[in-house]
Formats: sequence, structure tokens, C-alpha cells
Amino acid sequence: QVQLAESGGGLVQAGGSLRLFCATSGRTVNRYALGWFRQPPGKERDLIAAITWTGSGRVYADSVKGRFIISRETTKNTLYLQMNNLKPEDTAVYYCAAASTEWGPPDRLAHEYRYWGQGTQVTVSS
Repeated sequence: QVQLAESGGGLVQAGGSLRLFCATSGRTVNRYALGWFRQPPGKERDLIAAITWTGSGRVYADSVKGRFIISRETTKNTLYLQMNNLKPEDTAVYYCAAASTEWGPPDRLAHEYRYWGQGTQVTVSS
């Protein structure tokens, strides 16, 4: 069983930075690709970044490329999302997730992820 818990959200002005944390637990958690998703009010939950179980491969949504960085530290069982140059359109609930299958690639689709955290709110003011 894999468990995930996000933290680090909050209110920030446009142009500012935030770092999100996802504490992971479970004996096999380091075998899974992990991802960060976000869901603005009234919209669907979309992938913004994902990382392979090795930590060597990453995928990003076009909207965050060059501004956000995903990383993982397996020795600390933690997934990170460094968010820079934040924009009001980045406002959303942010979720971390673990893929459905061990050793698999970092998929872009939410239904390919089996385990989810409870989410953390990020609000960017203009």
C-alpha cells in the first residue's frame, strides 16, 4: 500500500515561488513513477509534471516548462515540486500521485495513477 501526503501550498503573489512536498510511504513506493497534478475550480485534474521511479526521466506540461521542476529524494521518501515565476492561472489544488504499476513510465493521464494524496491549495494573486 502506498500513501501520499502533500504540503507546502499557500498564497503567493504573481512572480513568486513555492515548493511543494509530497511525503510518500509504503514498502514499494520507490518502484513507482510519481506525478504532480492540479485541478483549478470547475476544471479537470491535469498532469503538470511526472518523474520516473529512477528519478532520471521527467515530463512536464507545456504550461509549466521552464518554471516548475519536479524531483524526488528516495532516501527521504519525498517528492518535490519547485514552482517559480508563478502566475494567477497556476491557482489550483495540487495533488501528488503514484502510478498504477511498478517500474512503469511517468504517464500523463490521471487514470494511470492509482494512489493519490489529499491535495494542497495554491493561490497566486495578481
